[in-house]
This record gives sequence, C-alpha cells and structure tokens, in this order.
Amino acid sequence: MAAIGMNEIMSIPVGMLACDAMLKAADVELVAAGCVCAGKYYAVVTGEVAAVRASVEAGRAVAESVLIDSMVIPNVHPEVAPAITACTEAESLRALGIMETYSLCAAVQAADAAVKAADVHLLEVRLGRGLGGKSFILLTGEVAAAKASIDAAEAREETKGLMSASVVIPAPHPQMLNAIG
Repeated sequence: MAAIGMNEIMSIPVGMLACDAMLKAADVELVAAGCVCAGKYYAVVTGEVAAVRASVEAGRAVAESVLIDSMVIPNVHPEVAPAITACTEAESLRALGIMETYSLCAAVQAADAAVKAADVHLLEVRLGRGLGGKSFILLTGEVAAAKASIDAAEAREETKGLMSASVVIPAPHPQMLNAIG
C-alpha cells in the first residue's frame, strides 16, 4: 500500500457521508474512521496513490465548508497505518518519544516524517479520541534517533504551527510500557 489519505471534518453526519463517498470513489481500504472530540469526524484510507487521491478528493467534495484538514502521503512508511489502529507492540522501550499535535492530519504527517527520518519504531498514532481534538504519536528508538525523528516531524511544512509539545524520555521506567497501552 503506497499511500495514505485522510479527511478531518467538523461535522459527524457530514463526516460519515464523506467517508462513504471516499470508499465508493476508488479502490481503497479504510484504515480508521470515527468521531473525535469537539464533534469532529475523520476517515483514513490507504491504497495506491491515484486511488487514495481520488478517494480523498471525493470526501473533500462532500465535506466542502466543514472540511478542517485533508492530506495524502504518497509512499507512506509501512508502520504508519498499523500505528493508527494501535496494532503495534513493543516488548521493551528504548528512549520514548512523544509528540502532540492540534490536528489529526498533522499527527499522521508527523508520524510518517518521524519514522522516515531515523531508526525508530512507531508505537501508536492516537487520533483525537478523548483528547479535546488533539492527537499524539508514541515512538521508541535510541535517544539520538528519537530526537532526530521528532526534529524532522516538527520541521515539516505541513506540521508548522500544529505541533503542541514534544519530549524524549531517555531511559523510561520499565512500567512505562504499561502506561502507554
């Protein structure tokens, strides 16, 4: 799956309608969709680049004036979609990198940039659920790699002004593994 795309919409009914349009517009697979804080709805799809572009555009056309943000990442890193669905596991933590964003789309873009920039493993991309509309990314790797990956995510043009806070915990306590699940 070469691309990932997303629409973030400020209306739950319109968001569901847009999600349906996205799935009918092209041969894509739904990664995740749902309601998040502040009455928003999001839909994330994956597939070939042209199909994802067509799908996202169909959702944008339905959402029109209630569209908050939209994005397509061609050649997305293969760890991004599983991290969105929280299907990744770590048996141990090296350094723990945590990034918080104000936008759901910015979180996906930051996660992709981070995992491409350094030797880190994405643990989770949590999209807005119970977070007042914010999102966060968890990753693990060596300290320098975690810092480099966060720097790369913060430097992306698409995330400028949308990153809230980022930290690297160099040697997390072993019980932190339970705290991030």
